[in-house]
Amino acid sequence: MDLISQLRAFRPWNEQEERDREALLRLLESGAAPYGREDPAHLTASAWVVSPERDRVLMAYHNLYGSWAWLGGHADGERDLLSAALREVREESGLAEVRPVSRDVYSVEILTVDGHEKRGRYVSSHLHLNVTFLLEADPAAPVRCKPDENSRVGWFGLEEAVAASTEPWFQRRIYSKLNGKLADFPPAR
Repeated sequence: MDLISQLRAFRPWNEQEERDREALLRLLESGAAPYGREDPAHLTASAWVVSPERDRVLMAYHNLYGSWAWLGGHADGERDLLSAALREVREESGLAEVRPVSRDVYSVEILTVDGHEKRGRYVSSHLHLNVTFLLEADPAAPVRCKPDENSRVGWFGLEEAVAASTEPWFQRRIYSKLNGKLADFPPAR
């Protein structure tokens, strides 16, 4: 299913998701397809990686933000954002096995990114038009950091994951929301 169809089928959980979904649909339906990084607003794919019991979440300590955060990254031309999210989780965490809880979009967000230095080059301020997927992995599986992006990777209890972030807006608006939505995805028995 293409991204426009996925976003049309997506049922927002709150006002933030409704407004961000509408903005993403307007952009994509206008013919803009910002799958690369060239545009100042471009598509990204993130993952809320949970344990099969839905009581833990995998986070990485991102060097750029100086905070524990979800995993994910740029689409970089990939039109299948679930595949992009899976790729990013494997790259950033070293997990060999990670699987979608659902192939449907879990959450949508438009995120601001301040200008910064990356690999010795300046990156202008921009927007991440983010699509999040709910993924599952075994907390006993080995993980490793990706030194050019993060310095630690680890599992947290749901509330611990929110508290581990040093970004108040992400704590309140994103990570708490992602945890709250887990009620709709009970553990497999």
